[in-house]
Amino acid sequence: MKNSLGSELATFAGGCFWCMVKPFDELLGIEKVVSGYTGGKKEYPTYEEVCSGLTGHTEAVQITFNPNFFPYERLLDIFWMQIDPTDPGGQFYDRGDSYRTAIFYHSEEQKQLAAQSKTALEKSGKFSRPIVVPIEPASIFYPAEEYHQHFYRKNPERYESYQLGSGRKHFINKHWGD
Repeated sequence: MKNSLGSELATFAGGCFWCMVKPFDELLGIEKVVSGYTGGKKEYPTYEEVCSGLTGHTEAVQITFNPNFFPYERLLDIFWMQIDPTDPGGQFYDRGDSYRTAIFYHSEEQKQLAAQSKTALEKSGKFSRPIVVPIEPASIFYPAEEYHQHFYRKNPERYESYQLGSGRKHFINKHWGD
């Protein structure tokens, strides 16, 4: 789905959305990264409602990117390096459906590229357990509250503490290096 300027959307769920913004942010060709909620049944959910598990939403990031400068395949590579793709129950410290992983595709091309990327990761042997990240059609995306946007910039100490305490940083370093 391209807009009139040639930009596209990519939407990824990788557990806590705080941790999914920084890896994509401020890269040439990335126009915007927004934390939010997708896949649920309530319009304009709040963080508290999503955390309750009753809305059916998943925390996600939606990335506006220019594929001429930053191809979708590169976004997929970055996504895989931020998550434990073998964990169907959430991510690291955060458990439950609102913290699940998923690739939400916006076009048939994205669907195919995501499937190819997932297959390549499965064949790489990097993980001993199956890759369980679903590839699903994108649905309505609701931006999260402003205090969640670019959390790593607004609260760098808390962000770093969360990265360490949740186990995410250790997992990433163990599997992908610094």
